[in-house]
Parts: sequence; C-alpha cells; structure tokens
Amino acid sequence: MARVEMTMPKMGESIMEGTVLKWLKQVGDSIEQDESVLEVATDKVDTEVPALHAGVLQEILVQEGQVVAVGAPIAIIETDASAATAAPAAAAADMPAPSANGAEKVAAEVPFVPAAAQTSAAEATAAQPQPGRFYSPLVLSIAREEGISMADLEHLPGTGSEGRVTKKDILDYVAAGKKPLAQPAAAPAAQPQAASAAPAPTPAPTVQAPTPAAAPAQQAASAPAPKAVPSISGNQELLEMDRMRKMIAQRMVDSKRISPHVTSFVEADVTDIVNWRNKHKDAYKKREGENLTFTPIFIQAIARAIQDFPNINVSVEGDYIIKKRDINVGVAVALPSGNLIVPVIHNADQLNLNGLSKRVNDLANRARANKLKPEDLEGGTYTVSNVGSFGNVMGTPIIMQPQVAIMAVGAIKKKPAVIETPQGDLIGVRHFMFLSHSYDHRVVDGSLGGMFVRRVADYLEQFDPNTTI
Repeated sequence: MARVEMTMPKMGESIMEGTVLKWLKQVGDSIEQDESVLEVATDKVDTEVPALHAGVLQEILVQEGQVVAVGAPIAIIETDASAATAAPAAAAADMPAPSANGAEKVAAEVPFVPAAAQTSAAEATAAQPQPGRFYSPLVLSIAREEGISMADLEHLPGTGSEGRVTKKDILDYVAAGKKPLAQPAAAPAAQPQAASAAPAPTPAPTVQAPTPAAAPAQQAASAPAPKAVPSISGNQELLEMDRMRKMIAQRMVDSKRISPHVTSFVEADVTDIVNWRNKHKDAYKKREGENLTFTPIFIQAIARAIQDFPNINVSVEGDYIIKKRDINVGVAVALPSGNLIVPVIHNADQLNLNGLSKRVNDLANRARANKLKPEDLEGGTYTVSNVGSFGNVMGTPIIMQPQVAIMAVGAIKKKPAVIETPQGDLIGVRHFMFLSHSYDHRVVDGSLGGMFVRRVADYLEQFDPNTTI
C-alpha cells in the first residue's frame, strides 16, 4: 500500500485557485479511478474533480469553503504500489508546470486568496523584504495610483508564483488601509533583537506571513475584516449574497474602478431583420429543433465591425495595449438563480449565421443547466448583452475586464418613421432598436467608440433579406 496526494487540478488556462464546495466522498470511502471525489468552484464554473487513481480516501486536507491553489494537496488516498507509481505521471500530465512568463501573466490577471494551502517556503519568505522581485505592470500601475512606495511594495507578502505580488494581494493591502510596511530608519533602535540578525524589518501585522502553526491568525490578519451583519426591522428581510453574486459584485466594482466608462447610443432600423426572422423562424425550428433568435445576427454585425475597427478588440495591461487577433464574442446569459454568466463564442467572425445560431443556443442552454466548461468562459475579447430580452430599450453596460468595450442591444419597437422613396417622403411603420456601446476611455476615444457602434448599426440596417440559413 502507498499514500498518494490528491492535488487541486488545473481547470482552465487562467484559473489558479478553486473553492471546495462539497466533498462527495468521506474518509474511509473506496474510490474508483476517474470517480468524482469533490465539487470545486472557480471564478469560471463549478465542476466535479475526479480521482486519478483508485484507492481509499485516508485523509481530507482541505475543508469545504476553503480556497485552494492549483497544485496544492487536498486529500490523501491510500492505494496499491502500482497505482502510486502511475500517480505522479498522471498528475504531471494533468498540471504542466507553468513557464516563468505564464506565471507572471497569471499573477497579473488572476485574484489569489491567501489560505492555508500556501507552501511553507512562500510563508517563510513573505515576511522579508524582496528587493529586485518581479512586479507585473498591473501591480505597478495599482501601486502608482494608490501612492504605494516601492519600499512598502518590497515588504508586501506575495502569494503568487515564487512569492510574487498578485492583484489580490495589493488590493487587499489597499483595503486594509495601506499601513506602512517598510520600517523607518530609526526603527532598529526600538528592536534590539534584530540588530545582530539580518536587517530585514518586521512587516505590519495586517499582512504578516504566518508560521505554519499560525494559519488561523494569518487568515484574520491578511484578509479584510468581515463586515458586521446589518440590523433590520420586522418589515425587512436579510439575504446573504451567494458565491456567484459576491463574485459579480466584486468584478463590477473592479471594472468601474479600473476603466473610465463612456457610453454612446445609436438607433438602428431593423425592419428587414424582423421580417426575415418572421419568415424563417418556423421552418428553422422544424429543421433544427432550435429557436432562431436575433442574437446571432447581432453577433455577426459586431464581428464584422470589429474587423473594420480592430482597436476595439484589445485589452490593457499597465502602460501597454494588447491587440487580439481572434474575435471572441461573449454573450451575457441570465441564469435561473438571477445571476449572470458570460460564455464566449470563439472565432465568431469565422462562423456563418447558422453556425452562430447553433453556438448561441448551445451555450445558453448549457449555461442555464450549469454544464459549461471552463474553456467556454475564457478568452473573450468583446461582449454583447441583450437587454431587450427584458423589455429594456437601452442600457449602460459595465465592461468585462480586461476587455475595453461592451454593447447592449435594446428591445425592438415599432415606430412611425419617414421613409424616403423616389416619389417623395412617406410616413410608415418601421422596427427600431437602440444600441448602447460602453467603452474604456483610457484607450477608446469618443470617435472610435462612436464610429464602431454606428458601423454595427449600418450592418444591421444593410441586412440582406434574401439571406439563407
């Protein structure tokens, strides 16, 4: 018999941690290879984690609700020698070691919550100053905006790869009040014990890295203090946000803090599109077994406009603009729980109308059934939100970071309009809708943002009523 560590698997390109939702097996239970052992939630999706080999669950190392880094041990499985021999190879295949560049990128993009799963090596070095340590452009940008000195930055414990400071680390430090971490020059006189040792000052207690025996104290010190439960009267009801709603709330706050939002509006005449859909929707439903919606047409117009204005298809990292060659359009989907999720149609410009329709329906159905995979939510470069499905005529959507723009499409309404004909102007009934385009004014000026949404409207108004699907 042999004891084998079960580790937190890598469940997506940018996912570096997960929250244990529920253990499906208990200590002493037998486990078959590829049998689900626990449920894990990431910032993308919830999923079940299977065992890499058969055996008996001997020890659970991580409790439900705890945040765990990818690659950290979560359980001990007792198995026979042959399974133990195969385990390291299987684990290595499942979780390839990231390159230095990849680790730097992840540290910049992915929040990382300090927890007991951090390695003892990281805990031992976090309390010491780290001169010459790598900092991502995003971390440096936040430090400049918040007035954090390099001396304090060097003393800030990092929970990223090789002790690097992540976005979550520095935002937690800001939330804790930015207490000075670098000790003043006169401080050594007040600490005689440090005089004969290395000159490293002791960091402030709010971000002090713990010894392995002090994990509970570390969590209380490094994490923001829990908010007090609000007091309510008899005519009020107190509801705690679920995990997804907390995540949405944090991301929306982060987006408004990071990106100066500007929104431009255009009204488009979509009469030809409405008439075309009414003509084809029943035959399409009978042939494909799916509904023919307006969303694929909107995505097709957006993808074409992105080809015309590629500077919309970018992200920002520090002082750098990253232009994306792929056009991956995210589609906001409302869930039965009332929360929101944004699956992504990759390479939307390479799909015809039928391909877009089938892809939209597939993602929406799987999103509502909680069956999306991590890759379904990764790599988005632009997002569209159909607020018209709720009867809204327009909206001011919030940008999905790290993208720089998002479009909301409103409800289609009949309106009287002036129709130009060779015989003169006439008054007729037409179908109109508003397009609302929110963009990051750091890199998208009014001219680009306005021309882009106008071009999308042009493509919608020029829709060919003879289009086949």
